[in-house]
Amino acid sequence: MTTSAVQDVSGRLFLAVGRLSRSLRQAGVPGPGHGAISALATLVHYGQLRLGDLAAKEGVAAATMSRIVASLVEAGYVSRESDPIDRRAWLAEATEEGERLVSGVRSTRVHELGKRLERLTPEHQAALAAALPALEALIADEER
Repeated sequence: MTTSAVQDVSGRLFLAVGRLSRSLRQAGVPGPGHGAISALATLVHYGQLRLGDLAAKEGVAAATMSRIVASLVEAGYVSRESDPIDRRAWLAEATEEGERLVSGVRSTRVHELGKRLERLTPEHQAALAAALPALEALIADEER
């Protein structure tokens, strides 16, 4: 593939994924915003994390993550405690209620995505299924 073709695919993929993600978020349930849901989903996936590590995984500043976690703690979705190794740091962990919220959001969004996939032609459905390994490879390093 030529450099310009790669750039075209990159741009189109970026816009399509972003727009699809936004559309599915808007079809979701009311509650915490996208940043909070994303941070909560990361905690559900990885378990207990230091706030700085969570901020790094989410690609936001530590101060921003501190505000997000504080709102999730207040809502009962996250518990926070002092790090026994470094008392200056905080550890955050999803509560059972937080895990249920993430599961419900995923379920709603996956259901909506499924409805949209069913409206596609069989050829488009097959093309998306064939592209999944490549899409998964794009984020494989980030999920470790």
